[in-house]
Amino acid sequence: MSIEMASGLPPLTAPAPGLGREEKERYSRHLILPGFGEEGQLRLKNARVLVIGAGGLGSPALLYLAAAGVGTLGILDDDSVDTSNLQRQVIHSVHDVGTSKARSARDSVHALNPLVEVVLHEVRLDERNALEIFSGYDLILDGTDNFATRYLISDAAEILDKPCVWGSILRFDGQVSVFWSTHGPTYRDLYPEPPAPGSVPSCAEGGVLGVLCAQIGSVMVNEAIKLITGTGRTLLGRLLVFNASDMSWREVGLRRDPEREPITELVDYQLFCGRGTEAPAAVPGISAAELAGLLAERTAGQTDFDLIDVREPGEHRIVSIDGAQLVPRARILAGEELPEPGRTVYIHCKSGGRSAEVTAFLRGKGYDRAFNVDGGILEWVRTVEPDKPVY
Repeated sequence: MSIEMASGLPPLTAPAPGLGREEKERYSRHLILPGFGEEGQLRLKNARVLVIGAGGLGSPALLYLAAAGVGTLGILDDDSVDTSNLQRQVIHSVHDVGTSKARSARDSVHALNPLVEVVLHEVRLDERNALEIFSGYDLILDGTDNFATRYLISDAAEILDKPCVWGSILRFDGQVSVFWSTHGPTYRDLYPEPPAPGSVPSCAEGGVLGVLCAQIGSVMVNEAIKLITGTGRTLLGRLLVFNASDMSWREVGLRRDPEREPITELVDYQLFCGRGTEAPAAVPGISAAELAGLLAERTAGQTDFDLIDVREPGEHRIVSIDGAQLVPRARILAGEELPEPGRTVYIHCKSGGRSAEVTAFLRGKGYDRAFNVDGGILEWVRTVEPDKPVY
Protein backbone atom coordinates (compact mmCIF):
# COMPACT_ATOMS: atom_id res chain seq x y z
CA MET A 1 0.00 0.00 0.00
CA SER A 2 1.39 3.38 -0.94
CA ILE A 3 1.87 6.12 1.63
CA GLU A 4 -0.82 8.26 -0.01
CA MET A 5 -3.37 5.41 0.07
CA ALA A 6 -2.61 4.69 3.71
CA SER A 7 -3.38 8.22 4.88
CA GLY A 8 -6.10 9.35 2.51
CA LEU A 9 -4.14 12.61 2.12
CA PRO A 10 -1.16 13.30 -0.11
CA PRO A 11 2.17 13.75 1.69
CA LEU A 12 2.94 17.41 2.17
CA THR A 13 6.52 17.26 0.95
CA ALA A 14 8.52 15.41 -1.65
CA PRO A 15 11.42 13.29 -0.39
CA ALA A 16 14.81 14.97 -0.02
CA PRO A 17 17.58 13.59 -2.26
CA GLY A 18 19.13 11.40 0.41
CA LEU A 19 20.44 10.87 3.93
CA GLY A 20 24.04 11.07 5.06
CA ARG A 21 25.76 8.65 7.43
CA GLU A 22 25.11 10.80 10.50
CA GLU A 23 21.44 11.13 9.58
CA LYS A 24 21.05 7.37 9.09
CA GLU A 25 22.53 6.76 12.51
CA ARG A 26 20.47 9.48 14.19
CA TYR A 27 17.16 8.47 12.60
CA SER A 28 17.74 4.71 12.49
CA ARG A 29 14.66 3.91 14.60
CA HIS A 30 12.54 5.71 12.01
CA LEU A 31 14.28 4.01 9.11
CA ILE A 32 13.40 0.54 10.38
CA LEU A 33 9.82 1.51 11.22
CA PRO A 34 7.36 -0.45 9.00
CA GLY A 35 5.29 1.82 6.80
CA PHE A 36 7.56 4.79 7.46
CA GLY A 37 11.14 3.94 6.57
CA GLU A 38 13.58 6.01 4.58
CA GLU A 39 10.92 7.64 2.43
CA GLY A 40 9.16 9.07 5.46
CA GLN A 41 12.43 10.38 6.87
CA LEU A 42 13.36 11.99 3.57
CA ARG A 43 10.02 13.79 3.52
CA LEU A 44 10.65 15.06 7.07
CA LYS A 45 14.07 16.30 6.00
CA ASN A 46 12.48 18.27 3.17
CA ALA A 47 9.70 19.76 5.32
CA ARG A 48 9.37 23.35 6.50
CA VAL A 49 7.22 23.72 9.62
CA LEU A 50 6.28 26.97 11.36
CA VAL A 51 5.61 26.74 15.10
CA ILE A 52 3.72 29.75 16.41
CA GLY A 53 4.49 30.24 20.08
CA ALA A 54 7.60 28.95 21.84
CA GLY A 55 5.70 28.50 25.09
CA GLY A 56 3.82 25.64 26.70
CA LEU A 57 2.77 23.80 23.52
CA GLY A 58 5.61 25.10 21.37
CA SER A 59 8.24 23.75 23.77
CA PRO A 60 7.55 20.01 23.35
CA ALA A 61 6.49 20.51 19.75
CA LEU A 62 9.77 22.13 18.74
CA LEU A 63 11.86 19.56 20.58
CA TYR A 64 10.09 16.58 19.07
CA LEU A 65 9.96 18.07 15.58
CA ALA A 66 13.70 18.68 15.80
CA ALA A 67 14.35 15.20 17.17
CA ALA A 68 12.26 13.71 14.36
CA GLY A 69 14.44 15.40 11.74
CA VAL A 70 12.18 18.10 10.28
CA GLY A 71 14.56 19.96 7.98
CA THR A 72 13.48 23.55 8.66
CA LEU A 73 11.72 24.88 11.74
CA GLY A 74 10.34 28.40 11.92
CA ILE A 75 9.84 29.80 15.42
CA LEU A 76 7.48 32.74 15.79
CA ASP A 77 7.40 34.44 19.20
CA ASP A 78 8.05 38.01 20.32
CA ASP A 79 7.99 37.32 24.07
CA SER A 80 10.80 36.82 26.58
CA VAL A 81 11.32 34.01 29.08
CA ASP A 82 9.84 34.57 32.54
CA THR A 83 10.42 32.52 35.68
CA SER A 84 6.75 31.49 35.74
CA ASN A 85 7.21 29.90 32.28
CA LEU A 86 9.63 27.25 33.55
CA GLN A 87 6.88 25.16 35.18
CA ARG A 88 5.77 23.98 31.72
CA GLN A 89 7.90 25.51 28.95
CA VAL A 90 10.63 22.89 29.03
CA ILE A 91 12.56 24.21 26.05
CA HIS A 92 13.80 27.07 28.26
CA SER A 93 15.98 26.98 31.38
CA VAL A 94 16.62 29.25 34.32
CA HIS A 95 19.59 30.70 32.45
CA ASP A 96 17.22 31.94 29.72
CA VAL A 97 15.04 34.08 31.99
CA GLY A 98 14.81 37.58 30.54
CA THR A 99 15.99 36.55 27.08
CA SER A 100 14.07 36.07 23.83
CA LYS A 101 11.91 32.95 23.78
CA ALA A 102 12.55 32.47 20.08
CA ARG A 103 16.33 32.55 20.53
CA SER A 104 16.22 30.37 23.62
CA ALA A 105 14.13 27.82 21.72
CA ARG A 106 16.51 27.97 18.76
CA ASP A 107 19.48 27.23 21.02
CA SER A 108 17.70 24.24 22.54
CA VAL A 109 16.76 22.91 19.10
CA HIS A 110 20.34 23.19 17.88
CA ALA A 111 21.66 21.56 21.04
CA LEU A 112 19.34 18.61 20.37
CA ASN A 113 19.78 18.40 16.60
CA PRO A 114 22.28 20.67 14.82
CA LEU A 115 21.13 19.27 11.48
CA VAL A 116 17.89 21.28 11.68
CA GLU A 117 17.76 24.75 10.15
CA VAL A 118 15.99 27.26 12.37
CA VAL A 119 14.38 30.48 11.12
CA LEU A 120 13.40 33.07 13.72
CA HIS A 121 10.40 35.38 13.49
CA GLU A 122 10.64 37.63 16.54
CA VAL A 123 7.51 39.57 15.67
CA ARG A 124 3.92 39.79 16.83
CA LEU A 125 1.74 37.95 14.33
CA ASP A 126 -1.03 40.06 12.82
CA GLU A 127 -3.12 40.42 9.68
CA ARG A 128 -0.34 42.45 8.01
CA ASN A 129 2.45 39.88 8.19
CA ALA A 130 0.74 36.48 8.51
CA LEU A 131 0.40 35.63 4.82
CA GLU A 132 3.98 36.57 4.00
CA ILE A 133 5.39 34.51 6.88
CA PHE A 134 3.14 31.49 6.30
CA SER A 135 3.95 31.34 2.60
CA GLY A 136 7.45 30.04 3.37
CA TYR A 137 6.22 26.89 5.14
CA ASP A 138 4.44 23.62 4.35
CA LEU A 139 2.64 23.30 7.67
CA ILE A 140 1.60 25.54 10.57
CA LEU A 141 1.48 24.51 14.24
CA ASP A 142 -0.69 26.78 16.36
CA GLY A 143 0.46 26.83 19.97
CA THR A 144 -1.03 30.22 20.84
CA ASP A 145 -3.23 31.06 23.81
CA ASN A 146 -5.73 33.67 22.62
CA PHE A 147 -8.75 33.55 20.36
CA ALA A 148 -7.87 36.45 18.09
CA THR A 149 -4.58 34.86 17.01
CA ARG A 150 -6.18 31.44 16.56
CA TYR A 151 -8.75 32.85 14.11
CA LEU A 152 -5.99 34.74 12.31
CA ILE A 153 -3.84 31.61 11.95
CA SER A 154 -6.72 29.49 10.71
CA ASP A 155 -7.84 32.11 8.20
CA ALA A 156 -4.34 32.72 6.85
CA ALA A 157 -3.79 28.98 6.48
CA GLU A 158 -7.09 28.69 4.61
CA ILE A 159 -6.23 31.48 2.21
CA LEU A 160 -2.86 29.85 1.46
CA ASP A 161 -4.30 26.30 1.42
CA LYS A 162 -1.97 25.08 4.15
CA PRO A 163 -2.80 22.57 6.89
CA CYS A 164 -2.79 23.77 10.48
CA VAL A 165 -2.29 21.60 13.55
CA TRP A 166 -4.04 23.28 16.49
CA GLY A 167 -3.75 22.61 20.20
CA SER A 168 -5.28 24.26 23.25
CA ILE A 169 -4.75 23.82 26.99
CA LEU A 170 -6.30 25.23 30.16
CA ARG A 171 -6.16 23.93 33.71
CA PHE A 172 -6.44 20.10 33.32
CA ASP A 173 -7.96 20.01 29.83
CA GLY A 174 -6.51 19.91 26.34
CA GLN A 175 -7.77 19.76 22.77
CA VAL A 176 -6.09 18.90 19.46
CA SER A 177 -7.28 18.91 15.86
CA VAL A 178 -6.10 19.38 12.30
CA PHE A 179 -7.59 22.10 10.11
CA TRP A 180 -7.25 22.13 6.32
CA SER A 181 -9.94 23.91 4.33
CA THR A 182 -9.26 22.02 1.10
CA HIS A 183 -9.93 18.67 2.76
CA GLY A 184 -12.06 19.43 5.80
CA PRO A 185 -13.04 21.85 8.58
CA THR A 186 -11.14 24.79 10.03
CA TYR A 187 -11.08 26.56 13.39
CA ARG A 188 -14.11 28.60 12.31
CA ASP A 189 -16.11 25.39 11.91
CA LEU A 190 -15.21 24.40 15.47
CA TYR A 191 -15.86 27.87 16.90
CA PRO A 192 -18.02 29.90 14.49
CA GLU A 193 -18.16 32.80 16.95
CA PRO A 194 -15.54 33.90 19.48
CA PRO A 195 -16.49 33.83 23.16
CA ALA A 196 -17.36 37.05 24.92
CA PRO A 197 -14.25 38.96 26.06
CA GLY A 198 -13.19 37.86 29.53
CA SER A 199 -15.51 34.83 29.61
CA VAL A 200 -12.68 32.30 29.18
CA PRO A 201 -9.64 32.77 31.44
CA SER A 202 -6.13 32.53 30.05
CA CYS A 203 -3.61 30.10 31.49
CA ALA A 204 -2.09 33.04 33.37
CA GLU A 205 -5.48 33.61 35.00
CA GLY A 206 -6.86 30.09 35.34
CA GLY A 207 -3.68 28.04 35.61
CA VAL A 208 -2.50 24.98 33.69
CA LEU A 209 -1.03 21.63 34.68
CA GLY A 210 2.53 21.77 33.40
CA VAL A 211 2.76 18.22 32.05
CA LEU A 212 -0.44 18.77 30.05
CA CYS A 213 1.67 20.80 27.63
CA ALA A 214 3.78 17.73 26.85
CA GLN A 215 0.74 15.50 26.40
CA ILE A 216 -1.00 17.83 23.96
CA GLY A 217 2.19 19.08 22.31
CA SER A 218 3.34 15.55 21.50
CA VAL A 219 -0.01 14.76 19.88
CA MET A 220 0.38 17.87 17.75
CA VAL A 221 3.79 16.65 16.55
CA ASN A 222 2.35 13.23 15.81
CA GLU A 223 -0.22 14.90 13.56
CA ALA A 224 2.45 17.01 11.88
CA ILE A 225 4.55 13.95 11.10
CA LYS A 226 1.56 12.12 9.62
CA LEU A 227 0.69 15.09 7.44
CA ILE A 228 4.25 15.55 6.20
CA THR A 229 4.81 11.89 5.41
CA GLY A 230 1.28 10.90 4.39
CA THR A 231 1.16 8.08 6.92
CA GLY A 232 -1.63 7.07 9.27
CA ARG A 233 -5.00 8.75 9.82
CA THR A 234 -4.90 12.38 10.87
CA LEU A 235 -7.24 14.28 13.17
CA LEU A 236 -8.70 16.18 10.24
CA GLY A 237 -12.45 16.22 10.90
CA ARG A 238 -11.94 15.03 14.47
CA LEU A 239 -11.45 16.90 17.74
CA LEU A 240 -9.44 15.02 20.36
CA VAL A 241 -10.28 16.09 23.92
CA PHE A 242 -8.10 15.14 26.89
CA ASN A 243 -8.79 15.42 30.61
CA ALA A 244 -5.60 15.01 32.62
CA SER A 245 -7.32 14.82 36.01
CA ASP A 246 -9.10 11.54 35.17
CA MET A 247 -6.75 10.54 32.31
CA SER A 248 -9.46 10.26 29.69
CA TRP A 249 -9.42 10.85 25.96
CA ARG A 250 -12.54 11.31 23.88
CA GLU A 251 -13.17 12.14 20.26
CA VAL A 252 -15.74 14.51 18.77
CA GLY A 253 -16.59 14.54 15.09
CA LEU A 254 -16.15 17.85 13.28
CA ARG A 255 -17.49 18.82 9.86
CA ARG A 256 -17.15 21.85 7.67
CA ASP A 257 -20.18 24.13 7.75
CA PRO A 258 -21.59 23.96 4.19
CA GLU A 259 -23.10 27.42 4.64
CA ARG A 260 -19.84 29.08 5.66
CA GLU A 261 -18.33 31.33 3.04
CA PRO A 262 -14.67 30.66 2.19
CA ILE A 263 -12.14 33.00 3.77
CA THR A 264 -10.60 35.25 1.14
CA GLU A 265 -9.04 38.02 3.20
CA LEU A 266 -7.76 38.72 6.69
CA VAL A 267 -9.58 41.11 9.01
CA ASP A 268 -8.97 42.95 12.26
CA TYR A 269 -9.06 40.01 14.67
CA GLN A 270 -9.01 42.05 17.84
CA LEU A 271 -12.16 43.76 16.61
CA PHE A 272 -13.63 40.42 15.52
CA CYS A 273 -13.13 39.06 19.04
CA GLY A 274 -14.74 42.11 20.58
CA ARG A 275 -11.64 43.85 21.85
CA GLY A 276 -11.35 46.62 19.26
CA THR A 277 -8.24 47.97 17.62
CA GLU A 278 -7.73 50.99 19.79
CA ALA A 279 -6.67 51.13 23.41
CA PRO A 280 -9.62 51.36 25.81
CA ALA A 281 -10.49 54.77 27.12
CA ALA A 282 -8.27 55.75 30.02
CA VAL A 283 -9.79 55.41 33.47
CA PRO A 284 -8.74 57.35 36.57
CA GLY A 285 -6.00 55.52 38.41
CA ILE A 286 -3.49 55.66 41.22
CA SER A 287 0.01 54.27 41.55
CA ALA A 288 1.01 51.41 43.83
CA ALA A 289 2.88 53.88 46.04
CA GLU A 290 -0.24 56.04 46.35
CA LEU A 291 -2.26 52.96 47.27
CA ALA A 292 0.25 52.11 50.01
CA GLY A 293 -0.26 55.57 51.49
CA LEU A 294 -4.03 55.24 51.34
CA LEU A 295 -3.92 51.84 53.04
CA ALA A 296 -1.82 53.31 55.84
CA GLU A 297 -4.39 56.11 56.26
CA ARG A 298 -7.22 53.55 56.29
CA THR A 299 -5.46 51.55 59.00
CA ALA A 300 -5.12 54.76 61.03
CA GLY A 301 -8.81 55.47 60.59
CA GLN A 302 -8.21 58.60 58.53
CA THR A 303 -10.06 57.40 55.43
CA ASP A 304 -12.29 54.58 54.27
CA PHE A 305 -12.56 52.76 50.95
CA ASP A 306 -12.73 49.28 49.40
CA LEU A 307 -9.78 47.61 47.67
CA ILE A 308 -10.95 44.90 45.29
CA ASP A 309 -8.71 42.26 43.73
CA VAL A 310 -10.32 41.08 40.46
CA ARG A 311 -7.89 38.23 39.77
CA GLU A 312 -8.69 34.52 40.08
CA PRO A 313 -8.49 32.68 43.43
CA GLY A 314 -5.34 30.80 42.45
CA GLU A 315 -3.55 34.05 41.65
CA HIS A 316 -4.68 35.55 44.94
CA ARG A 317 -3.22 32.59 46.86
CA ILE A 318 0.22 33.18 45.32
CA VAL A 319 0.44 36.82 46.30
CA SER A 320 -2.01 39.41 47.58
CA ILE A 321 -2.21 42.89 49.07
CA ASP A 322 -3.22 42.89 52.71
CA GLY A 323 -6.71 44.32 53.09
CA ALA A 324 -7.85 43.53 49.53
CA GLN A 325 -11.16 41.76 48.90
CA LEU A 326 -11.10 39.08 46.21
CA VAL A 327 -13.92 39.38 43.67
CA PRO A 328 -12.97 37.80 40.31
CA ARG A 329 -13.54 40.00 37.28
CA ALA A 330 -16.19 37.73 35.75
CA ARG A 331 -18.43 38.05 38.80
CA ILE A 332 -18.35 41.84 38.63
CA LEU A 333 -18.86 42.03 34.87
CA ALA A 334 -21.80 39.65 35.19
CA GLY A 335 -23.31 41.90 37.86
CA GLU A 336 -23.22 39.10 40.43
CA GLU A 337 -21.14 40.89 43.04
CA LEU A 338 -20.93 44.68 42.84
CA PRO A 339 -19.45 47.14 45.35
CA GLU A 340 -21.71 49.06 47.66
CA PRO A 341 -23.04 52.12 45.79
CA GLY A 342 -21.41 55.40 46.76
CA ARG A 343 -18.24 53.80 48.14
CA THR A 344 -14.76 54.79 47.03
CA VAL A 345 -13.36 51.70 45.30
CA TYR A 346 -9.84 50.90 44.14
CA ILE A 347 -9.51 47.98 41.72
CA HIS A 348 -6.36 45.95 41.11
CA CYS A 349 -5.33 42.84 39.16
CA LYS A 350 -1.98 41.42 38.09
CA SER A 351 -0.74 44.18 35.80
CA GLY A 352 -3.60 46.67 35.45
CA GLY A 353 -5.43 45.47 32.35
CA ARG A 354 -8.29 43.51 33.87
CA SER A 355 -8.73 46.05 36.64
CA ALA A 356 -8.95 48.89 34.09
CA GLU A 357 -11.71 46.97 32.32
CA VAL A 358 -13.59 46.50 35.60
CA THR A 359 -13.08 50.15 36.57
CA ALA A 360 -14.51 51.29 33.24
CA PHE A 361 -17.46 48.92 33.70
CA LEU A 362 -18.18 50.22 37.20
CA ARG A 363 -17.95 53.85 36.12
CA GLY A 364 -20.42 53.06 33.38
CA LYS A 365 -22.74 51.79 36.09
CA GLY A 366 -22.50 55.04 38.02
CA TYR A 367 -19.60 54.27 40.35
CA ASP A 368 -17.94 57.67 39.96
CA ARG A 369 -15.48 56.94 42.74
CA ALA A 370 -13.98 53.78 41.18
CA PHE A 371 -10.25 53.94 40.42
CA ASN A 372 -7.74 51.60 38.81
CA VAL A 373 -4.47 50.63 40.49
CA ASP A 374 -2.02 51.16 37.64
CA GLY A 375 0.46 48.34 37.14
CA GLY A 376 -1.43 46.00 39.44
CA ILE A 377 0.23 43.72 41.92
CA LEU A 378 3.36 43.47 39.79
CA GLU A 379 3.97 47.17 40.37
CA TRP A 380 3.02 46.76 44.05
CA VAL A 381 5.67 44.10 44.56
CA ARG A 382 8.25 46.08 42.60
CA THR A 383 7.78 49.32 44.52
CA VAL A 384 6.14 48.50 47.86
CA GLU A 385 6.72 44.88 48.96
CA PRO A 386 9.66 43.52 46.96
CA ASP A 387 9.94 40.39 49.15
CA LYS A 388 6.61 39.07 47.86
CA PRO A 389 6.58 36.64 44.89
CA VAL A 390 5.45 37.44 41.36
CA TYR A 391 4.09 34.98 38.82
